[in-house]
Amino acid sequence: MAIDRRREAAGGGPGRQPAPAEENGSLPPGDAAASAPLGGRAGSGGGAEIQPLPPLHPGGGPHSSCCSVAAAPSLLLLDYDGSVLPFLGGLGGGYQKTLVLLTWIPALFIGFSQFSDSFLLDQPNFWCRGAGKGDELAGVTATGRWGDVGNGTSPPTTPFSTAAWGAPGNRSNSSGADGGDTPPLPSPPDKGDNASNCDCHAWDYGIRTGLVQNVVSKWDLVCDNAWKVHIAKFSLLVGLIFGYLITGCIADWVGRRPVLLFSIIFILIFGLTVALSVNVTMFSTLRFFEGFCLAGIILTLYALRIELCPPGKRFMITMVASFVAMAGQFLMPGLAALCRDWQVLQALIICPFLLMLLYWSIFPESLRWLMATQQFESAKRLILHFTQKNCMSPESDIKGVMPELEKELSRRPKKVCIVKVVGTRNLWKNIVVLCVNSLTGFGIHHCFARSMMGHEVKVPLLENFYADYYTMASIALASCLAMCVVVRFLGRRGGLLLFMILTALASLLQLGLLNLIGKYSQHPDSGMSDSVKDKFSIAFSIVGMFASHAVGSLSVFFCAEVTPTVIRCGGLGLVLASAGFGMLTAPIIDLHNQKGYFLHHIIFACCTLICIICILLLPESRDQNLPENISNGEHYTRQPLLPHKKGEQPLLLTNAELKDYSGLHDAAAAGDGLPEGATANGMKAM
Repeated sequence: MAIDRRREAAGGGPGRQPAPAEENGSLPPGDAAASAPLGGRAGSGGGAEIQPLPPLHPGGGPHSSCCSVAAAPSLLLLDYDGSVLPFLGGLGGGYQKTLVLLTWIPALFIGFSQFSDSFLLDQPNFWCRGAGKGDELAGVTATGRWGDVGNGTSPPTTPFSTAAWGAPGNRSNSSGADGGDTPPLPSPPDKGDNASNCDCHAWDYGIRTGLVQNVVSKWDLVCDNAWKVHIAKFSLLVGLIFGYLITGCIADWVGRRPVLLFSIIFILIFGLTVALSVNVTMFSTLRFFEGFCLAGIILTLYALRIELCPPGKRFMITMVASFVAMAGQFLMPGLAALCRDWQVLQALIICPFLLMLLYWSIFPESLRWLMATQQFESAKRLILHFTQKNCMSPESDIKGVMPELEKELSRRPKKVCIVKVVGTRNLWKNIVVLCVNSLTGFGIHHCFARSMMGHEVKVPLLENFYADYYTMASIALASCLAMCVVVRFLGRRGGLLLFMILTALASLLQLGLLNLIGKYSQHPDSGMSDSVKDKFSIAFSIVGMFASHAVGSLSVFFCAEVTPTVIRCGGLGLVLASAGFGMLTAPIIDLHNQKGYFLHHIIFACCTLICIICILLLPESRDQNLPENISNGEHYTRQPLLPHKKGEQPLLLTNAELKDYSGLHDAAAAGDGLPEGATANGMKAM
């Protein structure tokens, strides 16, 4: 009876039955009309003619119907690169150039922070305090030349000279070492038992990085406590990973500017507190939060830089920022030599971020993000600010951007989270492919670096810390220079494919060919020696480091271009976090004393082969407008690597011919603003 009363209240009689479903799974007439896409026609069953939905209210004001809320704004406003950016003068405006310059300057400070671990946590040479000169030469070194956790290399055949221990002025004294759970380091040559090297209560150190004291010598992180150094290295990388994931989502929701400014404030707090750490636990914990805040600065500046530039300038503007960060890497040894103490060095690295507090008043929100999320009121004020700074006249608005903007001021903002990509067909595929590329590139880079540094006993040049450091930095610099040339001629996808092929070849040749050379070198009449194998290994390692660095960097930039503006920071966060996972494999392998290193290299070598195939699925974004919403990113489809000949039928559909078979999208179809007469799969109704 209660059910009948509810049916009577709804307008039906007490004996009214529910309408039967149509055959073949179709909907009843009323439901079919309600679920028809924008511009489509709904039928009442059988062969009845499909009636179109009433047109949407163009204004989308507060008194419009519920359907008008989902209406798409003017296409002129959504075409940022084609209408809004030319109206503001592109990158030719003086104000835009100033903003780009402001995104370059912090890259130097970021470079200092990213490479500070090489100095703060470098494992110095150490020996028992009070030992004689002969005992010092036979003492334990922290660089792994006797099979320690640092490099995992084979023991040398001859003792090292005192020059490798650093200048006498760099020797620091420290108190007794704490206890630990890990086994002690292996014995050096000519020493009988392991306990004779680590059974000390006080140590003297020879620091190679120009510092008098670093974190290792401060808290005696040697022998049983050596594992704490790797945990300290974990903390910064793990903080970066979590920071990329969390701040990326927040930046898509509240904006780039608030995330940037709050990250600056908190990195000043946590970074300066790191210099006041009283033990290694406090140091590692604060480094985690420092990495978290550093991730917010890196990500937001990267996105702001991309969103300020026209299509033809995006890559070079980004590469300039990379070169500035590398300048910080090259200047870091001199900075350490000037500071002499790790606490002073840490404070000097963080203090320049104080200058970025001025960004609160001089750096605006991303105009592209405001337009993409339909915050037209704020966008109007920012456009007027741009025109005032550039001394532009209203007559330069040839396409009528401001009149169209006035019509859309009452529209509600429409923000999107990165989880929306789960329901897409092409966008999630592009992001996942680039995440795997980034993970592989940065992960295998450590394998090549470890392989090259493994020959430091046989190559005298690689015994010096500064030679190691500047060799790595020079390879990265050469990789970025090669990227500028290759991407100019081959595009984003072609360049990424070329560098990935080089990475795979270097890895496979190092794993396979060198083993073959090693077998032949065992035969006396083969004419090959171990030195030939070592030279090949170093050559393949340099090529692999060169190509893998380009793969990782280009994957991040590629993701920034193919990800829509409404979720760009979230997509960038995923790819940068994948890069962090790749870099995290280095301290993991070191923590396990190089166990599983060969398997680690084999796994990443297999990943390079998979990535070569997956790269072919990516679109080409060179000279293309940035996608602004999910719909734009979904139709950002791949094109053939080689253009088809004139008169030849292309094998891949163009955007106009692309059909969507993912089903009916009621809200999404209305938001996309399909033309009248178009159905869900893009075909005209008969």
